[in-house]
Amino acid sequence: MLQRLSRGFSILGRCGIRTASTVPTNQAYPGEEVEVSATVKRIRAELAADKQKLKWRTPIGDRPEDWSSKLKLFSNAEQTSDFIVMMQKPIDLSPRNIRQWWENREERIERHMQQFVPERHKILGAELAAAHFILYRGGAVKFINDTHWRRASEDGEFNLPNKFDPRYKVEALRCDNMELYYEGLENIRCLDSLKFLSFHNVKTFDDWCLDRISGGGFPHLEVLDLSGTEITTNGLACLYRLPQLKLLILEDPKETLELELATVMLEESMPALKIVGADAIHS
Repeated sequence: MLQRLSRGFSILGRCGIRTASTVPTNQAYPGEEVEVSATVKRIRAELAADKQKLKWRTPIGDRPEDWSSKLKLFSNAEQTSDFIVMMQKPIDLSPRNIRQWWENREERIERHMQQFVPERHKILGAELAAAHFILYRGGAVKFINDTHWRRASEDGEFNLPNKFDPRYKVEALRCDNMELYYEGLENIRCLDSLKFLSFHNVKTFDDWCLDRISGGGFPHLEVLDLSGTEITTNGLACLYRLPQLKLLILEDPKETLELELATVMLEESMPALKIVGADAIHS
């Protein structure tokens, strides 16, 4: 009897081992390779084929059989939409087109040069950084307790500290006739003592620029000159951010009926504000 029981347990043990060995597992024993079924192989092959179909075709010039020019070194690697549009246009070497290309190039360079530089503000502080930025580009700055405006010399030189000095607080800025872009306006911000700000005849100043200026942190700004700019009725709505504004100078507040209504509503919402035309100030 005991011999029969022992034989039965041995048979069950063998079956249990065989049964456990047939259960699928993701772990492979040392020296063994996991066998991949034919279904998994087929699915992987289909996925690889689908990915290959979804890929963009190889650009012309990158295929082995394509002819490649040495001028490819000067091509645009980003392949942006502007570059694609330019390549679709016929080559125009007329003097007018070359002049337009040169002007666009100069504008891109100037926009890049006017970008905000954090290191400059860390070294100079917001007040002196704004003064350096404006004077370097032909503007004028007036500090608190100064009796005169500061401007750069004919050689572009001016006398200002090259590191932070708490005694210098900007009270007024003149950016008249400057070539000032949206990127450069970020250098004019956080001027708590600023009361006068002029953008007279800045042709690149539009509604987007006014929106950035209105949120630049000028809690005591009282006079804002926007005459000769590209400001429209839509841009005037952001002036509510300047609660202390008392005088707004526009080219002609009555140029259109829409502009006249906008100025009337602005004066009604800001009782301390007075809007005048440029002829009443600059004449």
